[in-house]
Amino acid sequence: MSLQVTSKETKKGSVIVALNGRLDTATAPDCEAALKPFLGGKVRYITLDLSKLAYISSMGLRVILNACKAMEDRKGRLVATNMQAPIAKVFEVADILPKTDVFNNVEEADQYLDAIQRKEQLSHMEFPE
Repeated sequence: MSLQVTSKETKKGSVIVALNGRLDTATAPDCEAALKPFLGGKVRYITLDLSKLAYISSMGLRVILNACKAMEDRKGRLVATNMQAPIAKVFEVADILPKTDVFNNVEEADQYLDAIQRKEQLSHMEFPE
């Protein structure tokens, strides 16, 4: 089984990346290549939709961990959604993502990221005294 990676921009600075299939040693380079444009560009928030991810190996975890670090270095965020139980267990054991960055669905992740963006906008506003 291979890995299909699709992406769609949802809002300015936000993208959903869906992984379908197996993220393992053979497919990790494809996933890295698909994520790369978002890690150095104008995207601040990546939502990984893992609803159709059937398997993840340690190499796949490394790809996601590296993407998380790249986003954090840019003051961005990577969150994960729709994990099936076996995938969630792997993430839990590996302790890759904080619990606050894992959501049941894309809508929950969007609400969380919207709240972060609003908070950032408010912190940059100047208020007259």
